[in-house]
Amino acid sequence: MIDSRISGFYRMTVDERLDELLTRGVIDAETAKRLKNSKGLLSPDVADRMVENVIGVFGLPLAVAPNFLVNGKDYVVPMVTEEPSVVAAVSAAAIVVRNSGGFTTTSTEPVTIGQIHLYGLADEQAAITRLAAAEAELLAQANELQPGLVARGGGAIGLEIRRLQLADGRNTLALHLLVDTRDAMGANLVNTMCEGIASRVAELGGGKAVLKILSNLADRSMISASARIPVDRLGADGARLRDAIVLANEIALVDPYRATTHNKGIMNGMDAVAIATGNDWRALEAGAHAYAARDGAYRSLTNWSASGNGDLLGVLRLPVRMGVVGGALKANPAAVIGLCIAGARSSQELGELVTAVGLAQNFAALRALATTGIQRGHMRLHARSVAMSAGVPRRLQDRVVRSMIESGDIKDRKAKQLAAEFESSNRGIAGKPLGHGSASGKIILLGEHAVVYGRPALALPLPEAISAAVYDNVAGTRLKIPDWNFEQEVLHDLPQDAAEGAMALLQIILRRLGLESRKFLIDVQARIPPAAGLGSSAALAVAMIRALDNAYSLGMNDQAVNELAFECETFAHGTPSGIDNTVAVFGKTMVFRKKGPKRISELALRRLPPLVVAWSGTRGNTREQVEAVRHRWLQDKATYERIFDEIGHVSVEGAGALAKGDYARLGSLMNIAHGLLNALQVSTPLIEEMVDIARSSGAAGAKLTGAGGGGSIVALCPGNSGAVSRALAAAGFEVISGFATTGAGDGQR
Repeated sequence: MIDSRISGFYRMTVDERLDELLTRGVIDAETAKRLKNSKGLLSPDVADRMVENVIGVFGLPLAVAPNFLVNGKDYVVPMVTEEPSVVAAVSAAAIVVRNSGGFTTTSTEPVTIGQIHLYGLADEQAAITRLAAAEAELLAQANELQPGLVARGGGAIGLEIRRLQLADGRNTLALHLLVDTRDAMGANLVNTMCEGIASRVAELGGGKAVLKILSNLADRSMISASARIPVDRLGADGARLRDAIVLANEIALVDPYRATTHNKGIMNGMDAVAIATGNDWRALEAGAHAYAARDGAYRSLTNWSASGNGDLLGVLRLPVRMGVVGGALKANPAAVIGLCIAGARSSQELGELVTAVGLAQNFAALRALATTGIQRGHMRLHARSVAMSAGVPRRLQDRVVRSMIESGDIKDRKAKQLAAEFESSNRGIAGKPLGHGSASGKIILLGEHAVVYGRPALALPLPEAISAAVYDNVAGTRLKIPDWNFEQEVLHDLPQDAAEGAMALLQIILRRLGLESRKFLIDVQARIPPAAGLGSSAALAVAMIRALDNAYSLGMNDQAVNELAFECETFAHGTPSGIDNTVAVFGKTMVFRKKGPKRISELALRRLPPLVVAWSGTRGNTREQVEAVRHRWLQDKATYERIFDEIGHVSVEGAGALAKGDYARLGSLMNIAHGLLNALQVSTPLIEEMVDIARSSGAAGAKLTGAGGGGSIVALCPGNSGAVSRALAAAGFEVISGFATTGAGDGQR
């Protein structure tokens, strides 16, 4: 059995994702090869035999949604959709339901309705009597037309007769031929049967058979999907969120305008799976919407309620007919791949999976509406889509996306304008660089603030978070950090205490290294945001020091670099512990102490911890946070010393758990540490929201990282990094991608 929980899937390249699916047995080697080589697509020659007037084939993204647990079985769900956030939202919802026990589904037999409409009846009641008496004859005649279906256990199984009245009062009869189509969608099978028995039906009824075709309202083939989510799985404010979801559903039950959008969201998920598996999504849509209006008023297809013990209960019930066999499916290689990924062995199983996806999509939409709103989750994905469609080079996409969101102008024109500006800002760098330098960012896994007061802290590096290159520049000395929208000329005659931020750090470095008379350009590439709790100032200082050391052959060793970087940190943050600059220089996982003989204890890891790091989008001020904690410590030293002691104990125990790969214990300790940091009053409502999203999406532990007051969180996510990443991204937060935490390694130069 496959495991649909795939760690870090969101961050992988396309080839890496295919390799991961191959390793887990979701796809076979041939399928992986075909997808990598773009050979899993419909060819124009085959398309030309499927429909008329073919001039090519049309592509849509084929994605997968992991994390689904349906009736105790794991599924990776194939989805074809062009709409941003659909796959991310449904995957995030699936992990919440998975952690609550998974989806439960029920279904009836795969029965399709064929219709023969009789018109011009001489005696309607007599016609009904004769048709009912001839049921066995008509079923036998229909089954003679499809012996293969009968051999597979299917075939015509019953008749129904309905009286209808036209608008002008004339009467007609609708004869329903109920056909068990087994694992085929069955449209052609049923149509052949209807046409084959129509003349005998007309003869028995004494009228004319005017219509002979299946119905897409397959309400003899009903499927239900349900989920029960304990209120504590909905987050810290779970009861309020539960009630908001229930209220939203109640509105959709009485307002057809809202119900239409509500049900469209359900179909976002169901249609995407139907398309990916080669099924008739138009029939699925038609049947769903007809069923939603079955009592004469268009209503929500789902029902969300609160159970007696406070759990959130969700049910989606609708007619669903899917197929896993048939000529049309075999003809389309992409559909074959989709069915392979889905792993459904029967039409009923596939229908149940599709219905579970619809319920997950509805939960995701209602949760977003009840919390951050739909737009916040859509914004980043929409901005990335706009950047790609505008032809923004990949190397500039992150900067363009971030700038569009900050400006609130997410348009093709804006994307092109920003790309041109960023390209322009990079021009004017002539010749080869004189020297390079890079440095790690840092994740404090355990021990923030207490480390300033002598307790141990556990830290991991973010390798090559910042890199710098030095170029000749006869016009003067400049510092450029395009990723932070920063560029400024160095004014050597400016007093040190008059400079701020990155420029202040560079001035300190130039004075200590005796390079004030040199003229050069330092071009910095930053893969982490500033003031985000990820050691950006220390990494910037170390990268610039190393670049200058390399450019001018100063012969600095790591210890000398570290000492100068600590001086920069002291200027930037007041009373730093030294952990940021130490991790930036040495790039190793370590237990760090401010003083003592075992100041740095390197930690060799057997494997990399599955961490997700996300930025709130708000910047924290380390100096302010450190000074605020110090002020409170001075007011109540005894209490704060006890808190610092406890944080120190947690850090030491956490280091042991990390070394052993005991992620359950490490996650628990991270949660405890976050509570202690909350006691120090350094968290924020936005940080709390991020921590709650990470935990409710399956993280073993989540906490703020760094000084607090904004900044970032770190979440430990064994087996579900992708789900946690998607949930945070869907809520509008920036997941710091492209890093692999490491347990060993040299300082980057």
